[in-house]
Amino acid sequence: MIRRAESADLAGIMQLEHESFPTDAWSEAMMREELVSRHGWYVVDEVAGRLVGYAGLRAVAGARDADVQTITIAEASRGRGRGRALLTALLDEAARRRVQEVFLEVRADNPVAQKLYASEGFLEIARRPRYYQPDDVDAVVMKLDLVAWARARSGDPADAGVCT
Repeated sequence: MIRRAESADLAGIMQLEHESFPTDAWSEAMMREELVSRHGWYVVDEVAGRLVGYAGLRAVAGARDADVQTITIAEASRGRGRGRALLTALLDEAARRRVQEVFLEVRADNPVAQKLYASEGFLEIARRPRYYQPDDVDAVVMKLDLVAWARARSGDPADAGVCT
C-alpha cells in the first residue's frame, strides 16, 4: 500500500536508505527535514506493516518544475512494479501541483532505474561527471514533459495542456 510518509516512518526509511545507498546515504537529519518540508512530498510503500520502499518529490509551490529526490525499493521487493507505482504517485502529485516538467538524476551504473524512467517518458538531457561520491559515478540527468505524460495517461486529446 502506498501512502503519504509520516515522521514515524523515519526509522524504516533510514534503514532502506542505508541498505540501498551504503556509500552515500542521506543523513537522518536531512531525511527528517525532507519529510516535513512544505516543498517536499514523500510516500512509502508498505506491505504487512513493513516499509519496502519510499520516494520523494520536491515541488516548490507555484513552480513549473519539480525534482524526483529519490525512489528506493528494498532488494527483496524489486522487480514487482513497486518502483513504477512510487514514481507514478510522485508524478500524479506533481501534476496536482500543476508542474510542467519533472527532473531527476540517476546513477549511470543503474540501468534498471534508467529504463524505468525512460519507459515513463523521461529523456536524458545531460550527464554530471563523478556526481555520486565517493564512488565517482556519473549522474544521468533526465527530464519529463509532465503535461504530455498526463495527456498520454488520460488518453483524451482534449486534456492536452491540462494537468489534474
